[in-house]
Amino acid sequence: MTLIPLQHRFDGPGHAPVVLLVPPFGTKMSVWEPQMPELTRNRRVLRVNHRGHGSSPAPPGPYTVEELALDLLGLLESQGLTRVSAVGAGFGGSLLLWIAANSPRTLDRLALLAAASRTPRTHKWGHVASRVRAAGLESVTADVVRPWFTPDMCDERPEVVARFTEDFGGLDPGGFASACDAVAGMDQRHLVSGVRVPTMVASAAHDPLLPPGYGRRLADGIAGSRFEVVSGAAHLLGVERADRVNELLVEHVAR
Repeated sequence: MTLIPLQHRFDGPGHAPVVLLVPPFGTKMSVWEPQMPELTRNRRVLRVNHRGHGSSPAPPGPYTVEELALDLLGLLESQGLTRVSAVGAGFGGSLLLWIAANSPRTLDRLALLAAASRTPRTHKWGHVASRVRAAGLESVTADVVRPWFTPDMCDERPEVVARFTEDFGGLDPGGFASACDAVAGMDQRHLVSGVRVPTMVASAAHDPLLPPGYGRRLADGIAGSRFEVVSGAAHLLGVERADRVNELLVEHVAR
């Protein structure tokens, strides 16, 4: 299995404990900009881009959750990092869930935003992958981006929505389609009970992709975990409700 050298960057004090931030697929490391001022006060923050996102290579797919999670472990190893706290959003959370269950000593604390233990059957990511391969990213942009933000966000901060839409259009089509393959059949319910890391799960009240029930079921399966619902946000809750998400993250991974 070939590990991919992911594009990454560090911010914050050089000798502080490290927090790894793993974005939702379809977005780049810039999705975490609203979190950076708070987290870099007393943490060294490591951000990554998935395969085919930014300048991370996009080898031929399909990809698996395990392969994408091992990319992250390979990056940590290359940086000499044996133990970090981590925050994963959307599908990024699935990769961290895999790591928490399979390499438990790697993670000190874990926060999962808009996450679930399995991909809902109603999601047609295999179909999205096929459309991208046949007709390019433009053929799916509206469907992929729409659930990220509430209608209020689209009305009040259209420039933010436009920036994320533009970023999506710049992804490697093959890399994105192969990430869709990985998420299409994702089912980690068997891993959840093996997570022993102190975990916080936060869902967005208006997330059409993964409504709060998915987050609650995930949290219920992790011993001692904390569950929060963030109001006034859709799937990219860290962008739309940065104020509340930052409070939760500082409290959980950067105290």
